[in-house]
Amino acid sequence: MKLPKFLLADNSEFPEDLFVVHTEYPRFILNVEEEDVEWLDDLEGDDEETVANEATKVVEEAFKWCDEELAKYDDEEEDEE
Repeated sequence: MKLPKFLLADNSEFPEDLFVVHTEYPRFILNVEEEDVEWLDDLEGDDEETVANEATKVVEEAFKWCDEELAKYDDEEEDEE
């Protein structure tokens, strides 16, 4: 099965939080509200600085993607009114 790179998620146990799930390596769950990341894969590499930079880059990409997705929802709601 082909999965999208990012998924939006929520959970009734955390009603105030919104999550982004990154399905590719390095897999992680981002709590958008808390700005907290739970890594599901071990980050590997010879150069720790490069690994950290790549991790930062993909988390920033997740935030950007989330903002764009939420904007689409807002646009749909405005069109319905």
